[in-house]
Amino acid sequence: MEVARDLLRQADRIAVLTGAGISTASGIGDFRGPQGRWTLDPDAERVSTLSWYLRDPQVRAKAWRFRAESPVYDAEPNAAHRALVGLEHGARLTGLITQNTDGLHQLAGSNPELVIELHGNSRTWRCESCRATGPMTEMVHRVHRGETDPRCPFDGGIVRATTILFEENLNPAHIDAALAAVEEADVLLVIGTSLTVHPAAGLVPYAHRRGAAVIIVNGEPTDYDALARSVHREPIVEVVPALLS
Repeated sequence: MEVARDLLRQADRIAVLTGAGISTASGIGDFRGPQGRWTLDPDAERVSTLSWYLRDPQVRAKAWRFRAESPVYDAEPNAAHRALVGLEHGARLTGLITQNTDGLHQLAGSNPELVIELHGNSRTWRCESCRATGPMTEMVHRVHRGETDPRCPFDGGIVRATTILFEENLNPAHIDAALAAVEEADVLLVIGTSLTVHPAAGLVPYAHRRGAAVIIVNGEPTDYDALARSVHREPIVEVVPALLS
């Protein structure tokens, strides 16, 4: 803990990369952990695959059931989310790069201009045909009223979350912003990610090659632990506030 604290104290600029693990204490389950949705139900991965989602009404119905039952819309930021807000003071934070789509960093008070959502945001919907958008709670309320596959209110098109699905490319501007944030940083603080999904996982060796110190806080080992100056397995909601206090 003291090694990590010293690295953070001495850093002029810090980049942060977060994954699903930071939000589990807020009641949002992860995907790839031991109790993750895709671990327990491999078929659930289809709802996040573009071709399956667009062509199969049953897959869309399952996706809408997941959304209707999701704890995201009632979730509150936890102590780890709130602790990261303090890094913005004194302009020390170069970027808060997240693989999460829950929007909890912004709800905690992080500057939206510093939050780089690599995989999009699940709190809004988008029509695949006319590109209309709106708050996801609108569609979820329609599911609660009995619709299994709510369509766009403007042209009847297929509606989806504004998230990146499998078979889709990430927004190049977001990738560039993430790389720029790491390039400017003396320390990369990695929180709650298995570091198995690229290109986000590649930010760790990229930071290491550039001479930045890497700190990893995650419940399970990652393939990049050997590159870190400090690794922590304790609960994220306890470790992150302690590191940043």
